[in-house]
Amino acid sequence: MLWDLLLYIPTVTALLAFAANAWYADNSNLAYLLVFLASFFLIAGANRILKTRLMLLPSSPIGIEATRQQVILLLRNGQRISLMKNIKLYRDFSGRSFGLTGLDSSGRRLQFVFHRGQFSLEQDYQALQNLYKPLES
Repeated sequence: MLWDLLLYIPTVTALLAFAANAWYADNSNLAYLLVFLASFFLIAGANRILKTRLMLLPSSPIGIEATRQQVILLLRNGQRISLMKNIKLYRDFSGRSFGLTGLDSSGRRLQFVFHRGQFSLEQDYQALQNLYKPLES
């Protein structure tokens, strides 16, 4: 989470500062573009921090049950989502997080990001990755 804060806060601040500079230099088109970019990074950063890092949003996964055929995710709002088809696991190169995608029962493609720190035991984190290891391409 510290990395995300160190990435997004200076980026948004710098974009807003450049936008203010462009606004007062009578370059309003550039100012609008920079404010749009700052807004985009603010929303993306807030979503990443609140949903995947702190798991505070209602759509944040707080529990996972996995078999080869199905993944059941328990969300913070109490909803249970089952991924039943095309389940794929995407690892990052550092091994600190992975993405999980699949189709639910209505055919919607859903994706979730999990970080190593979300798992209470290292064995649980490795067991989930090893469960889908042969399925990766």
